[in-house]
Amino acid sequence: MANRLAAATSPYLLQHADNPVDWWPWGPEALAEAKRRDVPILLSVGYAACHWCHVMAHESFEDQNTATLMNAHFVNIKVDREERPDIDAVYMTATQAMTGHGGWPMTCFLTPEGTPFHCGTYYPPTPRPGMPSFPQLLVAVAEAWQQRPDELRTGAAKMVEHIASNTGPLDSSTVDADVLAAAVETLHGEVDRERGGFGSAPKFPPSMVLEFLLRHHERTGSGKALAVLQPTMDAMARGGLYDQLAGGFARYSVDADWVVPHFEKMLYDNALLLRVYAHVARGSGLPLAQRVAEETAGFLLRGLRTEQGGFAASLDADTDGVEGLTYVWTPAQLVDVLGAEDGRWAAELLSVTEAGTFEEGASTLQMRFDPDDPARWERVRAALLEARAARPQPARDDKVIAAWNGLAITALAEAGVALDRPQWVEAAVAAADFLLSAHVVDGRLRRSSRDGAVGDALGVLDDYGCLAEGLLALHQATSDGRWLTEATGLLDVALERFAVEGQPGAYHDTADDAEVLVHRPADVADNASPSGASALAAALLTASALAGPERAGRYREEAELAVGRAGLLAARVPRFAGNWLSVAEALLSGPVQVAVVGPDAASRAGLLREAAREVHGGGIVLAGAPDAEGVPLLADRPLVDGGAAAYVCRGYVCDRPVTSVDDLTAALV
Repeated sequence: MANRLAAATSPYLLQHADNPVDWWPWGPEALAEAKRRDVPILLSVGYAACHWCHVMAHESFEDQNTATLMNAHFVNIKVDREERPDIDAVYMTATQAMTGHGGWPMTCFLTPEGTPFHCGTYYPPTPRPGMPSFPQLLVAVAEAWQQRPDELRTGAAKMVEHIASNTGPLDSSTVDADVLAAAVETLHGEVDRERGGFGSAPKFPPSMVLEFLLRHHERTGSGKALAVLQPTMDAMARGGLYDQLAGGFARYSVDADWVVPHFEKMLYDNALLLRVYAHVARGSGLPLAQRVAEETAGFLLRGLRTEQGGFAASLDADTDGVEGLTYVWTPAQLVDVLGAEDGRWAAELLSVTEAGTFEEGASTLQMRFDPDDPARWERVRAALLEARAARPQPARDDKVIAAWNGLAITALAEAGVALDRPQWVEAAVAAADFLLSAHVVDGRLRRSSRDGAVGDALGVLDDYGCLAEGLLALHQATSDGRWLTEATGLLDVALERFAVEGQPGAYHDTADDAEVLVHRPADVADNASPSGASALAAALLTASALAGPERAGRYREEAELAVGRAGLLAARVPRFAGNWLSVAEALLSGPVQVAVVGPDAASRAGLLREAAREVHGGGIVLAGAPDAEGVPLLADRPLVDGGAAAYVCRGYVCDRPVTSVDDLTAALV
């Protein structure tokens, strides 16, 4: 049996390379083999950090008897959803349509042409109430294909027609100040007033919604926006969702109180949350927001940065097959590491109880109140981190995904400027250098790489939008024209290759020359990370304020058209339109542009710090020498009496330059 996964760039596929299952990677060869044998395709989709993917792999894919059934009756294809989000989107839509829910591992049965006729998620090795065992399912599907293949093909064709008819572009609508205010009202009505966040359990960090609420509060002073924002950010940061020792957030909380996380740590969550906590810290100076931003940036740099300068996708949910093994503590373990007195103090501070808050008497670490002795806490924290480092560690999915690295570049660049951490900006520059050198092939963006070797999968829309936004953030942080040039190049490709023909403002998630699947996905909703279309809209709007008057009009118009396409979503379910709403806020604000010029960095520093503190989310701040090459925002912005000056502009129409921090503050009111 050929080991077709051995050369994969996906750690998830490599996890399955030694299974007794005769796995194929997705590709024309696998579909051709299914047609040659006239058997269905068993498509299994997951990702490396997924706990239940590991469970099903151990129970079923490592079992010889189950593998024998799979190999006899199916062509088995394994897909990493993070490497091929287009495939995942197509078949997740089918799974949700067939079952009413979705998740990973995703298990789909397809005709040899790739059309789905039966879909589900996790299946156990033995029957459970209301759920067949995986071997029972395999036998049933194989028999159905042998006995009534035409019926299955007909049903599969109807499913594809159903997906196509229910996933077209939304009608355009206006997204104005009234719509944004109504979205805040809806969110205020849906928030968990006691615990923060939305819904009961599981509870996910609503990072993009928080960014929107912050921008809305900054623009309007809305108390309701603040009433949703602050409790949610506080509860997440003080609960077990947040790693109180090393920084960084887990994927979600399994309970409504943010106590027990699903322990996987994803790059996109931490990038998005770093950005919003840094923005809150910038404007308010709140110590908790400042601490979380500092520690989350530290986690990105220590825990996820790769040797090439990019950022790895994730850390696993479990360690050696056990959830939480690395992270949870008992009171006795704290005493063993810290001694009796510090151990008891740490247990009270971190909510570690004899009964336990997790499993088998162990507790996750929470910090529901600030330590009464910060120096003591730092000593205790260092000791606990050292002890934790000696435990088995979760595996790291070290593939580099373009979109998620774009989010990290944006967060580190913006947070680095806002909180005066130049080392974060330097890390963002290194990541951008790697992405542009490794992931851009023949002028087109590739989705992922590993160990510096780029994969074959073409970039999808969120890769283009998120990376362009990151490069634009770097352009602002460094005043280097190279980043603007590279960003606009990506945007121009996206506008050309991803637009829905005859539907202004609507975009597919895949390019017009990408692999043809049974359906071309175009998901407008913001979920765990920005939708491709909202990421593109955000980058287009930012580019419109940076790229110069000759290009500003087109980029802004395209951003406005895209936001209009999401207007119905934003009005009806704002929780799934957080990034869209943030872009709409920036559109309504201008966005404001502040160009700071001076003969050297020292002369510009005071005005730059004030601009970074005062300019609302989505606004543009850029500092450099007058008429710097490749930086249109600094063109025709002369010094004033040979000294530094700040130009406050809206749509390239600028106020008179100011030379003092007080005057700049007044101009930004």
